[in-house]
Amino acid sequence: MIGIGFGPQVCGDLAAGATREWLLTDGLGGFAMGTVSGLRTRRYHALLVVSGDVPASRHVGLISLDPVVTLPSGAQVRLATHEWASGAVEPKGHHLIERFDLVDGLPRWRWRIGDVVIERELAMVHGRPALAAVHRLVSGGPVRLALEALCTWRDAHGERQADGPPPRVIPTADGAVVEQAYRMAGPGWTPTGQWWRGAHHREEAARGLASEEDIWYSGRFGGTLDTPGDTLEVLAWAGDLDDRPAPAAEVVAAARERHWKVIAEATPADPVDATLALAADAFVVRTSAGPDVVAGYPWFGAWSRDTMTSYEGLFLATGRAEEGRELLRAYAGTLSRGMLANTADTGSVEYNTCDATMWFLHAVDRHVTVTGDTDLAAELLPALRGVVDAHLAGTRYGIRADPADGLVAQGAPGEALTWMDARVYGVPVTPRAGKPVEVNALWVNGLAAIVELAERVGQDPGAAPAVHAQALRSFQARYPAPTGWLYDVLDGPGGNDMSLRPNQLLAWSLPRAPLPPDDAALRVIGASLMTPLGPRSLAPDSPGFTGNHRGTPAQRDAAYHQGTVWPWTIGAYADATRKAGWRISDLFTGIESHLPEFGLASVSETADGHAPHAATGCPFQGWSVAEALRARRF
Repeated sequence: MIGIGFGPQVCGDLAAGATREWLLTDGLGGFAMGTVSGLRTRRYHALLVVSGDVPASRHVGLISLDPVVTLPSGAQVRLATHEWASGAVEPKGHHLIERFDLVDGLPRWRWRIGDVVIERELAMVHGRPALAAVHRLVSGGPVRLALEALCTWRDAHGERQADGPPPRVIPTADGAVVEQAYRMAGPGWTPTGQWWRGAHHREEAARGLASEEDIWYSGRFGGTLDTPGDTLEVLAWAGDLDDRPAPAAEVVAAARERHWKVIAEATPADPVDATLALAADAFVVRTSAGPDVVAGYPWFGAWSRDTMTSYEGLFLATGRAEEGRELLRAYAGTLSRGMLANTADTGSVEYNTCDATMWFLHAVDRHVTVTGDTDLAAELLPALRGVVDAHLAGTRYGIRADPADGLVAQGAPGEALTWMDARVYGVPVTPRAGKPVEVNALWVNGLAAIVELAERVGQDPGAAPAVHAQALRSFQARYPAPTGWLYDVLDGPGGNDMSLRPNQLLAWSLPRAPLPPDDAALRVIGASLMTPLGPRSLAPDSPGFTGNHRGTPAQRDAAYHQGTVWPWTIGAYADATRKAGWRISDLFTGIESHLPEFGLASVSETADGHAPHAATGCPFQGWSVAEALRARRF
């Protein structure tokens, strides 16, 4: 893996250290998350965030363990950092951070107070909601160390205030149980019980959201660290509260060992490849229904479009083909009227995309092509033929294959059915009703895949061959625009849309793409759209271009697909330009440089369209990581 570490110049400067975030995940959709400087800047920053029945149904539990060191002189030094509604930052423990490192994917801090150095390491147990924290005296001593447990129990997307009842904390022999939801255990527990009012989350304020909450100081753990090497360990876990995890030091060691196993199974080609392979691991989770994919941390759950777009990078590029096979079979079972279910963040199942199903066809094809798993092809082909039949007959939201040209049309009032699905006050910003270019590139690609898969297993391809021939002819004849690039949408309410967007890249990048690469069009796209983190979603000289993805929810949604950079689209750009014979060895330099800058060792959801293209959105985004990993490798 690449080395990621920072000294006091970054850690001690909140403008730098509090904008770099670390993430640990539990393999279920829960996580621990915070910043290099230790300042909680988001409502989601906590040591124990627990997933519910679906990954997006999360609750925040243990917020922090604030270290307080008592020196031999009797002086107390607080190592935590908090920001308050008054604007005060107190205490200022970040000024004492000597070093932060991401070691084998685990965060580690070292604070120095003269000759005393205290170290903290964190890890989660894979497969259960449990956190381990190990505090170690590295030098100096003896010292007394207290860990103040700041608690809550609330929906991850909200806040809890002191105007309601405090969390119910029940003491145990070595800690406490909070709200019957999670347990904390460690040495020297002393209960307290006090509201700390007005904790401020600066990132939520910047996003135009509620930014203050009250925190319950439930008690503290404590012990004496006499000589270097002495430790104080704390566990926090949800689920079966009587099933205590292994000792914290063992949890840290097991997490480190597991991370290297994950990397080894991905057979990385270089340290960046290894870093992305471990980053990918965070998004693959297991629910009661089987394996699934978290679209992004900290606020997304599972979305079928993201899952299928990410499939090759998250599963095939990381040695998870068997797990991926299970996922594909489960998702095939959700097909209804030729559409793949989109499991929304509410946990409800909706059928509201026109492209997730097309990405599903692509994912099945790539799985069989890469693994040779013809048994899966034979099993799923009837469902794939059913997708074609349903699109020929017409399905929800006006999604249908137009009998006149074989191309897929879509659109319904108030709906945004492509990946450009943002709404402002319920009104789609980029509705793209008609025949979107990437949807039809995927349609042609998927039809060709069905024909080949049927031939490989000796099954009837159904209507796919005839529809493919018609759609391919129509695509090649109709999508080239007089501007020199491809129409973004055909046959929309206002006619054909010539907006310069990255969607057309799929027309050249897919394995069974409808068009050979167009060198001239790719040069226009590169000149107008490319940034260090990937293509902009709209050319800067286009009407409606918005270069900053910031502000209130409405402002951010208005900019979401109107110029904002989406790193996941760099994969299609890489494939298309590689097919055109371009040298792309330096294409990912910006992504590689980004790995220590925002979501540590990961790739963000989005970035500003204007230079310097500061990262925005989720700091840890599944399809951004997946496409960078896949495209660099393949």
